Amino acid sequence: MTDPVLLVEDDISIAVVITTALEDEGLKVVRCDSVAERDRLLACERYSALVTDVVLKDGDGIATLDEVRRQQPHLPVIVVSAQNTLDTAVRASDTGAFEYFPKPFDLDELVRAVTAAIGNADAEARPLDGEGEGALPLVGRSNAMQAVYRMITRVLRNDLTVLILGESGTGKELVAEAIHKLGQRSRGPFVAVNTAAIPADLIESELFGHEKGAFTGAFARHIGKFEQARGGTLFLDEIGDMPMQAQTRLLRALQSGTILRVGGRDEVPIDARIIAATNKDLAPLIETGRFREDLFYRLNVVPIQLPPLRERGDDVDALAGHFLGQAAREGLPRRNLSKEAAALLRVRPWRGNVRELKNFIYRLALLAREEVVDRAAVQALLADEAATASPSAGPAMFDGGNYNDLEGALHRWLAANAPEPGHIYAKAIAAFEKPLLTHMLDTTGGNQLRAARMLGINRNTLRKRLDELGIDPEYFAARVRG
Repeated sequence: MTDPVLLVEDDISIAVVITTALEDEGLKVVRCDSVAERDRLLACERYSALVTDVVLKDGDGIATLDEVRRQQPHLPVIVVSAQNTLDTAVRASDTGAFEYFPKPFDLDELVRAVTAAIGNADAEARPLDGEGEGALPLVGRSNAMQAVYRMITRVLRNDLTVLILGESGTGKELVAEAIHKLGQRSRGPFVAVNTAAIPADLIESELFGHEKGAFTGAFARHIGKFEQARGGTLFLDEIGDMPMQAQTRLLRALQSGTILRVGGRDEVPIDARIIAATNKDLAPLIETGRFREDLFYRLNVVPIQLPPLRERGDDVDALAGHFLGQAAREGLPRRNLSKEAAALLRVRPWRGNVRELKNFIYRLALLAREEVVDRAAVQALLADEAATASPSAGPAMFDGGNYNDLEGALHRWLAANAPEPGHIYAKAIAAFEKPLLTHMLDTTGGNQLRAARMLGINRNTLRKRLDELGIDPEYFAARVRG
């Protein structure tokens, strides 16, 4: 007969529900409500699985699992917790937990996890190598984010390729950084590449490197991003914008596990985890021949879908508080939100997602007059933004669309976004290119030839970028026609 399941839960109602569900599956359950009683029971009898809460009256259910491992080394552990943070999920994963469930959880899923854990009880448990509490980059306890946290924990102990999907501003790079920081390649470099910000004729050299003399201007060997990420993680952002020729070479690299520098002859082994991300729906790109289907399947080994902020419930409150604290640590005035102000932020659609919310909170911290920001102050700033926003370019980057304020806008953008060293150029280009092109079309009344001449670029290049950025020149031409 199967050994009993040990349930450690100090909430009597939850304990009864779990016990009943497990007993309905034919399992015997022994129940207790403390770390001390858990350890006493483990010393007296063998168990087939342990289901434990985290916050118990006399200790931390995760932090004390070393004693569980000492007494019954191969006992599978299922963690349940109301501390619904990425840190809790990662701690559970690091201690070798078979599964982690945030409260409230799906009871049927919990029962299936316990029975699966018992079936795998002979497998050796992972060692206790967690790093404990730490400042992690993701904020939010909504059900949508819990699904993300659970997916992150499942890829930390392997090198499977991950494809992160989500709207612009949802935090795709933060997820990639979390996987790197918390995973088995954390001691290596994290190399991020915005494939949309690199000219098509340079992207292969940037990714794979080139040999001296490979082309005009190649005066020395250049080590590409794949080799720079050796021992660590290579993050390919905006993969949906990668040119087809580069897609073909990337596919070959992933298939063979090697790269070939431009102009080179010797294959160089890949020693980096690959994480890709896109804010585009790749299915129509595949159907129209703009993205390789075979490359999609190579990248889409483990997909992680990030929810937009509008689907994350009260996470807006937590994020706003987090960004207010972050702004204060960076030298801006310390602010707090009134309940009415926070409620107003919760109902805003935040089309720019977390990035838009962060920028708004930083501006609020700078411009608000009182330490406790009330609803009126939030409404006033929202009204100011609505008045200066361009209907075709999204939130205004230039004050009133004034091109002469570009330098000032850049300084404000850097202050608000604080991009990581090594990523500033690509992120600045990505942030300013669309409003810059929009301004030029507005200035020229939609005349692409004149706009291209003013910018000093080829008209075909301008047309291509307008198409990729979703800017319609006809809108500006129609405005001129009245």
